[in-house]
Amino acid sequence: MTATSNAIVEADLRAIAARDLPWDQLSGRRVVVTGAGGFLGGYLVRTLLALHRLGCVAQPLHVVALVRNVDRARERFSDLAQDGQLEFMAWDLNTIAVPDLGDVHYVLHAASQASPRFYGTDPVGTLLPNTVGTAALLEALRRSADPKGFLFVSSSEVYGAVNSTAGLKEADYGVVNPTQVRACYAESKRAGETTCVSFHHQHGIPTWIVRPFHTYGPGLTAEDGRVFSDFTYNVLRNEDIVMNSDGTARRAFCYASDAVAGFFAVLLRGEAGTAYNVANAGAEMSVMEFAELMVGLFPEKGLRVDRRVDTSSPNYMPSAYNRLVPDTARLESLGWKAEVTPAQGFKRMIEALQ
Repeated sequence: MTATSNAIVEADLRAIAARDLPWDQLSGRRVVVTGAGGFLGGYLVRTLLALHRLGCVAQPLHVVALVRNVDRARERFSDLAQDGQLEFMAWDLNTIAVPDLGDVHYVLHAASQASPRFYGTDPVGTLLPNTVGTAALLEALRRSADPKGFLFVSSSEVYGAVNSTAGLKEADYGVVNPTQVRACYAESKRAGETTCVSFHHQHGIPTWIVRPFHTYGPGLTAEDGRVFSDFTYNVLRNEDIVMNSDGTARRAFCYASDAVAGFFAVLLRGEAGTAYNVANAGAEMSVMEFAELMVGLFPEKGLRVDRRVDTSSPNYMPSAYNRLVPDTARLESLGWKAEVTPAQGFKRMIEALQ
């Protein structure tokens, strides 16, 4: 990471650690983070390792980063190479087997192909980590001497096709057609949630479910394929934004530090066996409004929004859901609130990636 990127991520970590949460529950614990080489998983790893340095816990945590490619993960976390509390473990969650994690207190399961670009090219690799991978991780945690809990990073797509003008509550569900290839993501997240609740009910493993909506921040790649990444990299490359839709779909955009703080609020204060929306409900915009916000952040670039609809990408599988906006009352009841506006967050993200 560049010096600017390091400074921005460090400020994000401090913002997360400053939340009024019972961080001491994590003191000295051994925590596995899956998807550690990814965007949200990377933030979880960095937050856990920073808690002792920032005075939140008395004893440092030992973090096991579960990744498919250890060399790539070491490169991603090269700035933490001297941190003796970070361990890398190679494991592919497409494998139908239980990993030997040893005695572990928590598992934070953030491994998933979240981009629609993968749904058409690798549907099997999209669904397996959320289904058999979730079951394998829960079984590994169950075999531990002192399991404390399991956090499953689900998705707003579990809601399916809903027709509502109100914010989606955690019990509001619409239809997902399981015979469509794109359902590999939504249906596997639904199955993962049910697996978590079942292990909690039958085996007494505390499980928590978070449903992030459109979450963005430093760490997203140009290949991600989702609108908030595409538009960010358009601005970075000084390109006009070309719409892949009519721009009427409405989404709620949440900055990484707010989302990760929400994850920890659920883990440390939430009710086990329960799902929580994690999003900035006050940051709802249409995709067109979002595009106009992005080009307006840096007026000196002279960028514009090209309203010509371009659907030429052969692998992109667009969402059928026109409005995915949450009700976050359940999360807010834990004392959480969003702190970063879209204008602030996207400017931080672009500055970090420059």
